[in-house]
Amino acid sequence: MSEKINDLLQIFIRYLQIERNYSELTIQEYQFDIMQFEKFMIEQSIQSIEDVEYLDVRLFLTTLYEQQLARSTISRKISSLRSFFHFLVREQHVTSNPFSFAHLPKAEKRLPSFFYEEEMEQLFATCEGNDPLSKRNRALLELLYATGIRVSECATIEITNIDFELSTILVKGKGRKERYVPFGSFAHDAIKRYIDEARSVLMKSSMKHSYLFVNYRGGALTPRGIRHILTKLIEKASLTGKIHPHMLRHTFATHLLNNGADLRSVQELLGHEHLSSTQIYTHVTKEHLKKTYLTHHPRA
Repeated sequence: MSEKINDLLQIFIRYLQIERNYSELTIQEYQFDIMQFEKFMIEQSIQSIEDVEYLDVRLFLTTLYEQQLARSTISRKISSLRSFFHFLVREQHVTSNPFSFAHLPKAEKRLPSFFYEEEMEQLFATCEGNDPLSKRNRALLELLYATGIRVSECATIEITNIDFELSTILVKGKGRKERYVPFGSFAHDAIKRYIDEARSVLMKSSMKHSYLFVNYRGGALTPRGIRHILTKLIEKASLTGKIHPHMLRHTFATHLLNNGADLRSVQELLGHEHLSSTQIYTHVTKEHLKKTYLTHHPRA
């Protein structure tokens, strides 16, 4: 990477970390996309970031399509570079944003995957032990299913963020936005048991922090660590199909809507800025209603 672009990238990363408060995973994606475009610039003999024009952007788009990447991946890359150049314009490193006119490919309409209630029972059965790690895993799983919070949000929870009397938790979401999310009796009991009986065992005497979930060495669990634990639990439950930890969030929303929750409430619980982000779950629940109708109506 050229020294000039590397310097600009480092400034942009600091902006994403400090001003935008983006997660480590999101910042890595931005970095990867910008480095890929820098490689394209070298291949096309574009000497400087200031020399990039709209025609170069169109050619870059063509190369992405030729790689047969998913439309969602292409959209993310263009969005990353548009944000990067927008920042450079704002900071007066370049005079214009050549990505501002790039059309993003239409997103594929994929319905979010979720676990059925029977599958959730299988998951909970994988962490029924009395050892400290089983108690931690149970609390982790109960909390994620009870609240629908993101894995990245879960990693930032501190013990002081939990109000056991009101059964609510203060969640720090994207862009430093905070929200209170309620949790039920199953999560309440599992978290209390974990704190009282397991967390202090896992914590080492030299460890001093207030993060709720800790690893086997006593350090705070990272988002990557939480994903690893969830992936292992899913494998242990022998659940088939393409499964990922984020499905717990999808499951939370789908089960709420299936049981009569209104869309606005689910939007607030998920921390979605726009209702359109939540509306995708209504397609899943419509499928559920259709299946129920076809199964039980005498004239179906």
